[in-house]
Amino acid sequence: MIEREVTPQLRRWFNKYPVLTITGPRQSGKTTLARQAFPHLRYVDLEAPDEQEAATVDPRGFLARYPDGVILDEIQHVPELASYIKVLVDADRRNGRFVLTGSEQFGLTKTISQSLVGRSALFRLWPFTLAERRLAGAAGGIDDILHSGFMPRLHDEGLHPPRFFEEYYREYVERDILRLGRISNVRAFRNVVRLLAGRVGQPVNLSSLSRDTGVAHTTISEWLGVLEACDIIFRLEPYYANIRKRITKSPKLYFVEVGLASHLVRIKEPEDLWSSPYRGQLFENAAVIEAVKHCHNRDLLPDFYFLRTGAGFECDLLYERGDGLVVIEIKAGATLNRAWFDRLARAAQTIPGVVETALVYGGAERIERSGVPAVPIDRLSELLEALTTRPEQTPPGQPAVHHTRNGESHGEAAE
Repeated sequence: MIEREVTPQLRRWFNKYPVLTITGPRQSGKTTLARQAFPHLRYVDLEAPDEQEAATVDPRGFLARYPDGVILDEIQHVPELASYIKVLVDADRRNGRFVLTGSEQFGLTKTISQSLVGRSALFRLWPFTLAERRLAGAAGGIDDILHSGFMPRLHDEGLHPPRFFEEYYREYVERDILRLGRISNVRAFRNVVRLLAGRVGQPVNLSSLSRDTGVAHTTISEWLGVLEACDIIFRLEPYYANIRKRITKSPKLYFVEVGLASHLVRIKEPEDLWSSPYRGQLFENAAVIEAVKHCHNRDLLPDFYFLRTGAGFECDLLYERGDGLVVIEIKAGATLNRAWFDRLARAAQTIPGVVETALVYGGAERIERSGVPAVPIDRLSELLEALTTRPEQTPPGQPAVHHTRNGESHGEAAE
């Protein structure tokens, strides 16, 4: 079993706080990570009926079994335990006692923020990065990546991607959202999710989705919120300039797991991507999420954006650095195209504050032209390390709460 990139950060914050909470998408490896990172702690699975009953009936007695700390897996099944943990922590402020894991679908972050504010460091675990996927022995071709994605269990156990993702969709998308009481028409919901998979990397158009599915746009908007809360989709906000009319204000949506998006657009084998109209969008999806994973795993907190002006000029990925803006263009093609570099040159000339530009593409070699690096997608993490000269670290003593939406507030560029 490989060591996850986030492990050093987890151990660091475990020693600074009484409680460490790990949340994130279903099947992203939270249980394995907790047990691997903290082998000295006893482990309890709160999905087990007997443990769940013991924790519910006598929470004080249950916690008294573990005076030296414990990993409480799937704590959302007994959310009231958080209040009793608070009492223990307030009586004994030793750091590194409790590790909690659970899924955000059932309000874990809200539970922790209400009961354990100031007492718990909160981390969000994503599926494998490209480097982790490679260490796990997965095939490394671009079409293999887009087809089989990044879920640890799929690669650890050598599972068949179409079957895995169909079960994942039914078990963790439809079922979880049904349990939340948010779906009245399962077929219509699946149609909406399929359309979203076919439109990754495009600004959200609720009217178009409503027209194409026959579902009210208010219902679709609610479903999007639930899908985001359940770690199925990721929202990339537009970067706001001071002339708002020139900016498309709708966010773009990407799937947290690109393999699920590929499955939903009926990619059955890697070879299906050779002629698929979705290949470029899925490649962009993989690159954007890889950038987000890179920063989360290193406790860096840049907010990523895209930019699209009213005239149609677009930048795929943009973030603010201490000295200005960094712009990254994403292209699935394996052959470098002069027009791609021309677009980046135009971005540097027309977007105020741009200090660096770069290209991620579907080729195999790192190439630099006129000072602009072009890197394969599997070297995106290396590129981000080089571009982030002064990363905005979390202030000492304040853990990164990784589940907050990006783009809630952001500065404005001059015209």
